[in-house]
Formats: sequence, structure tokens, C-alpha cells
Amino acid sequence: MTLPPALVVLPGPKAALTGAVGAVRLAPPEARERFAQDRLLVAHAALTARRLGAAAPPRSPRLLDVLELFAFVRPGAFTAPSAAGLALALGEPEPLGPEAMAIALARVAERLLDELAETPTPSREEALAVAETLARGGWAWGEPVVAALRSRPVSNAFRSSGLDVWARLEEWEDPGPPGDPGSVPVSPEAAVRRLGELLERAGLDEARTAQAEYAREAAFVFRPRDRENEPNMLLAEAGTGIGKTLGYLAPASLWAEANGPSVWISTYTRALQRQIERESAVLFPDPAERARRAVVRKGRENYLCLLNFQDLVNTAQLGAADLIGLGLTARWIRTSRDGDMTGGDFPAWLPGLFAVPPAGQAAAGNLVDRRGECIHAGCAHYRTCFVEKAIRASRRADIVIANHALVMSQAAFDGARAGRGAPDDPETTRLRRVVFDEGHHLFDAADAAFSTALSGQETVELRRWIRGSERRGRRGRGLEARLADLVGADGPARQALNDVVHAAGRLPSEGWSGRLSSGDPEAPQGPVEAFLAAMAVQLRARAEPTDLAPACAARPALPEAIAAARAVASALADIEAPLLALTRTLEDLLDQGAETLTGAERGRIEGVLRGLDRRARMTLPAWRGMLSTLDAEVAGEDPDFVDWFEGVVINGRLADAAFRRHWVDPTEPLVRTVLEPAHGVLVTSATLTDSAAEDPFDLAELRSGGRRLASPPAHLRLASPFDYAACARAFVVTDVNKNDARQVGAALRELFLAAGGGGLGLFTAIRRLRAVHEQIAAALGDRGLSLYAQHVDPLEVGALVDIFRAELDSCLLGTDAVRDGVDVPGRSLRLLVFDRAPWPRPDLLHKARRARFGSGWDDAIARGRIAQAFGRLIRRADDRGVFVMLDSATPTRLFGALPEGVVLQRVTLVEALEATRDFLGEG
Repeated sequence: MTLPPALVVLPGPKAALTGAVGAVRLAPPEARERFAQDRLLVAHAALTARRLGAAAPPRSPRLLDVLELFAFVRPGAFTAPSAAGLALALGEPEPLGPEAMAIALARVAERLLDELAETPTPSREEALAVAETLARGGWAWGEPVVAALRSRPVSNAFRSSGLDVWARLEEWEDPGPPGDPGSVPVSPEAAVRRLGELLERAGLDEARTAQAEYAREAAFVFRPRDRENEPNMLLAEAGTGIGKTLGYLAPASLWAEANGPSVWISTYTRALQRQIERESAVLFPDPAERARRAVVRKGRENYLCLLNFQDLVNTAQLGAADLIGLGLTARWIRTSRDGDMTGGDFPAWLPGLFAVPPAGQAAAGNLVDRRGECIHAGCAHYRTCFVEKAIRASRRADIVIANHALVMSQAAFDGARAGRGAPDDPETTRLRRVVFDEGHHLFDAADAAFSTALSGQETVELRRWIRGSERRGRRGRGLEARLADLVGADGPARQALNDVVHAAGRLPSEGWSGRLSSGDPEAPQGPVEAFLAAMAVQLRARAEPTDLAPACAARPALPEAIAAARAVASALADIEAPLLALTRTLEDLLDQGAETLTGAERGRIEGVLRGLDRRARMTLPAWRGMLSTLDAEVAGEDPDFVDWFEGVVINGRLADAAFRRHWVDPTEPLVRTVLEPAHGVLVTSATLTDSAAEDPFDLAELRSGGRRLASPPAHLRLASPFDYAACARAFVVTDVNKNDARQVGAALRELFLAAGGGGLGLFTAIRRLRAVHEQIAAALGDRGLSLYAQHVDPLEVGALVDIFRAELDSCLLGTDAVRDGVDVPGRSLRLLVFDRAPWPRPDLLHKARRARFGSGWDDAIARGRIAQAFGRLIRRADDRGVFVMLDSATPTRLFGALPEGVVLQRVTLVEALEATRDFLGEG
């Protein structure tokens, strides 16, 4: 069949439509009319609508989004979600300008249909079954996709809708216990030899001197430790271009082969997890072997839950969920490496292409286990579960590639269970050798992992975990559904279960947020809602008004907050006691039934115990401990903690309130739960030290926990091999008022134009980012430069970075998440602009840390952020980049973070523009 014309809209907006010959430019009014009425090919319908000033459209037979076709034809394959990204994914040159992009989009659609006709995956019959199901559901691509699949001989043997993918997934096999790791050391010489082997396999030259030194020194971490609670710890800064990943994989792989399992490599960002997994191909070139020996491991909340997927499929067949999105997700499930929906091979842009009600979206929020509802061995899909596969694979893997949050939370949980002699847990991490890459984030990760928050949302989730969903048509399996057949019809366990279900009825129920935002003192229902309302009163009285998160010190608390806190503590105790009784009953069942329980029964009990343990022995006691400190009769405050009340404001109304507690120094629990039990720890980063300090490693020791160890960590510092004097320029603009959004916007616009695109603007406030985007998007579009923005465009950060990387001359605005997550070598990133100095936010927690760690704390954090941002700019020896700070008040001492050879110049905006054009070669 003939495909409709392709419409591409760039910021500005600038639009083009394909015709009989080539493509023609459309004025914005005509583009809006065509988009609203015509049958069209588009790339990301919601983003196209936004650029035309319209709301995201619902799915309809007349809008054929080529990204959906790509997701069907190449499930699990990567593309940046744009017309240019699609062209590049198919191996075509990058189209420049709306006309070229429209032509490329039409060609991509035709090529994808041809590819589908030729080589459908995993089989023509299964692909056809899914396509016909979606066609019956009104999918715009239904007719051409079915026609392509039927263009070759095909049987009609497939007997289902194709959405029942759980029936066709490979089951996991449970290996035997791996045993404790050995203690065979890795010699420095062996590490260097292994590095040479890896480089040879990769087709690279022999090891650079600095990279070989890194591998040699990293071997220290893989020696047996000499004393209990004294790990061999190395703090290693390796500048960009050293090749630290292969540098530590060399000794890590040797240790795992001789002693494993396993070496855990922990990262902060999802992007680096996948990058390390890709680099492990040098260790294990065969994909099947790599899948066994280098495993990516995340928390349960990252993986698709097949039971949730089946529930949503059943809902979709009744018309209450997005059938088409689920069909495309089914295609992905059949090809996914590991079922990872957050940073894996799932196309995160897929649920946002059209306007679909959130409850019915085929998105991570509905399809992963975010509520602790997993029924483990009681699930019909237990043997094909992606989480269980990842857990079992990690037990035998040489290299486990995890993230800081999982490592810390799991280590804390494992330590707590081991400390009281709880039954062994198959998910225990057993961190004996661990590499913390992106080690400059270790302090922040520990801060998040070991903090506590009591909020409306948290308590609602606890109620749902205990009682299940209490709204008709909503998914959710409560404790009774998960435990009924295990505890029987009567007896102590059944009584405990009944008691906890009854007690959980005092937690916030449906509609709690509306009652809180109403401000009506009679609205709260139950003790927790009364406490939320009391927090709201204190916040309104004492907090500075902000857009998103007003906050105030928790103490001295208002009398009504203290009274409400006592009632909440009592209500939580009534939940905690029967949960503990239930936990003890199940632990006894594991012990007494050791010879009679089947593997499935044991796995199911262990899974339920994990949830019970976390809540009854960790979360609930922590909440009650916090609440007790609000009482005015309690003398003093604990100097190790900072407590505060914080609100969540949505559309100008207080939608939630939280009582938060953070460690002033989170390395205290980090050392106790992670570092001391380990035998070897490597903390590494390109920006680990503080060059301006008398001892550059002083900050790294403090923020990594190394200062708290009985044996101090070893140090290694290797400078980048890049010639920064030749490949980079750095400017502070002296005549732009950072407090005037119009001046900041004008400066960014002109700098992006001077660079010819490839610009990244970093903001310290979302409000300013949005104001600048509104000001400059059209002007850049008029000059042929696409502008994307976090918190503006309907795309998550990873997708925005993918587009920015793919499109050579686009520009991007973002905040900290972009600064930390972007990896864009080459000309796609050639200009980086800070709107102002990245000082830490002076909130209550930060002030407490500044008092504890000294006046240089602010400078060290700001220098670290500047260094991390600059490290994004120059990724390869042939990169060229310009760094610009628009805050003239930024102290020169903060730029001690820049690499040696970079000369900072304070110049006017005109001078910065001229220098940028000259250096980057833009006329």
C-alpha cells in the first residue's frame, strides 16, 4: 500500500512535508492544520505536537509514528527518537534540515517494511499474530505491517494473539551454591599482561604507560586482606583517556577466574552500566559466554514483571489499557537481553509517543515491581522471571555490573539479616571485591541509600503492600493473597496476618492527597493523614515559598505535629508487631521444614521474608524512631542526623509532605555495611581529587569513607593524556547579568550560533531553564539549529541525550542529570555553558555538613561539578571544545578543577563569541 506523506517539525517551529517530488517547507499554521487533519508519517507524535503548540494526540488511524514501526520491526534495537536518529539507526547519513529529514523519514518507513517482509523476528508466524492483534485494535500501522508479513509464504499455525509471550520465554536453571571465593592474589605483572591481551583482542595498540600503571596498581585491591574490617582500598583518579575500565577489568577478570565468584563493579549512572557491559565484550567476545560471565544487575524495580504484563494485557482486552503499546512491548520482551526497562534495551520513548492515560500505559511505572508485590515462587511466571534470571546469573558471573544504590541497600539488608542470624538469603550480595566506578558520586549515593523518609506516598505504598489495591479494576496483590495458603485458615500466623491487615487500615487511603491539599482541618482520615496535615501547617508557617519543595526544620515541632506523631508511632507499632510475628513464623517454617519443603516453596517463603524483613525490621522501626524525636520531652538532638519537613507542590497545591532524616556523614553506615566487610575496594573516577586542596585526596578520603578505616587507603593519580591547551578553551563572561533571564538567554543563543550547534547549556534551576528555552528555541530554529530541553520536551533524559548525540548540530538544555549522564564524544558536543556557578543548594542538610566538614566544603563541591562537566566536553584526543561560565562572580579558585593546560580567560560576551567561532571553525 502507498504510505502517506511524512511531516517533520523542528523547533521554531520549522516544518516540511514530503510530496510527489522531494519535500516542501510548510508555514506553522499550515503544518498545524495538516497535523490535526491529514494522514501522515511522523517521528514522535507527542514531540511534534508540542512544537506546533498542540497537546499530545491520541492514537488514531491517520497518524503513523515511524518510531512505533521501528519498535515492531527491530524490537530491542537502539535508535534516537527522531527522524535523524531513525535514519542513522538504518545506516543512512544524518539528514540536515526539515526537508531532508522528511524525505529520510519516508525512506526509513519503506525500508523498515521491506526488512519486515524479508526477515521478521523471532518468526514470521509470531510477528503476524501480534500484527493482526494490533490491527484489530486499530493500530495505524496494522494494514501495511500485515501486508508486509503476508508478502511471503506464512503458515497459520500460530494459535494465540501473540501477546502471551510468557509462554515462549526460556526458563532459568537453578545452579548449585557457588561457594565462598578464594584468596589467590593477582600480581601487578599478571594484571599488566592481561591488559595487553585485552587490548590486542580489541585491535588496539599496546597499553599506554598510564593505563598499564593503572592496571598494575589496581591489582592491590585483589590481594588477600590481612586483618578483619581492613579492606585493601585504593582511591584512583584516572583522567579522561587513560582507559580505566579495561585497567580495572584486567585484574578483576584474573581474580574472578582464580577465586570467583564474583567481582562487583558498581556505577552511578545507567549509561555507564551499559558501557561497561559493552566493554566486557573484550573479555568475553562470544555473546553467549558474555551473558553468563558479565551480568548487569539492578534492583527489582527496574525489570519487567511478567505477571504485571499479563494483568495489563487482560485489562487491555477489555478496552481499559493500551493494547497497541502492550503489543509493541511484547515484541521487545521476546528479544530483550534481560528485561531491563530502565536503562536497558527497552525504548523508554515508546509509552510517550501518544496521549495514553497513565494507568493504561505499557510503561515501566505499570510493568515493573515497584510496590514489593512479588509473590516469587507462587507466580506462574517464576521460572521465566527476568529478575530471578538476573539474580541467578549474578551468582555465577565473573563480573557483576551493578549500581551504587543496589550495592548499598542490599549490603545494609544483608548485614542486618546476618547480624541477627536470619536464614541465608539467595539474593545476598557477598561483596568481597568491589569496584566503585564514578566514585565521586559515592557520598551522594550513600546519602540516598541510608536516609529515611516518612511521607504520604510511602505510607500509601505500605498500605497497598499489606492490603492490596482497594480500587476496582486496579492491580495489586496484598499480603493475604501472597500468604493465604502458607499460613492456613487458623493459628498464630493467620491471627498475625489478620491483625496486620486490620492495622494497616489506619494508613492513608485513596484520595489522601486531595484531602491534604484542601487545607480543611476536618479532612484528614486517620493518624498519618493528621500528621501530614500538621506538617503542612508547619511548612506554611515557616518554610520559604518555593515552586516544588518547601522545607523547614522539624524541631521545634508544633504541638499538633507532636501529638499527631505520637498517634502515628502507635499506629505503626500496631502494624510492626504482627509483621514481626509473621516473620518469625515463616523463619520457623523454613527451619522446621528444611527436609520437606520443595524448592519452589522455599523460594516463595524466602521472597516473602525479604519484604517482611525490610518493613518490620528496618522501615517501621526507623519511622518510629524519627517520630519519637519530635516529642519536646526528648532532650537534645542527635548530632549525627538532620531532620526536616518537606512538601511536594504540584500546580501550586501541597500534594504531599515528608518527614526526612539524613546522616550528616553517610560514610558512617557506608563503612559499616559495605567497606569493612569487603576484602578489596577500588574507588575510581576521572574527577576524584580536589586539586586546590593541600592534600588532593583529602576530600576523596572523606567522601568515600576511607578516612574512617583502620588502615588508610592507597592513592593513585594519573593525569589525562590529552593536550588540553590545544583542544580546549575556557571563558568567564564578565558582562552578562546572571539574574536577568533575558540576558542569559541572549548569551546562550549567540554562543550556540557561534559554535554552529553542538551546545550544552547547564542550569542550576528548572525555572530558569524553561524561561531560556522559551526565549531562544524559535531563534535557533530559524538558523537551522534544533534545541532540546530537559523538563520541557516530553522525553526522559536518556532519550534527549541520545538525540543530542545523534544529531551533529543540535543543542540541549539540562540540569545535573544531564551533566552526570551525558557521554557525547566528537563534534556533537563542542560547547558547554553554565548559566551560573554550580554552588550546592544551602538547605538544612548542606548547612549541617558545612559545619561538620569545614568552610571549604562548598568550594570542593562546586569545583567537582565544574570538573565533571568539563570532563563531558573532551572525551577523545581529537575533540575540540569551549567551556563558558556566564556567572562573572564565579571565584577563580573554583577553576582549579580544570585540567592542566586549560587557561581561564575573563572576557566580554563579544570576545567569547569571536573566540568560539575562531576556535571551532564556524564562520
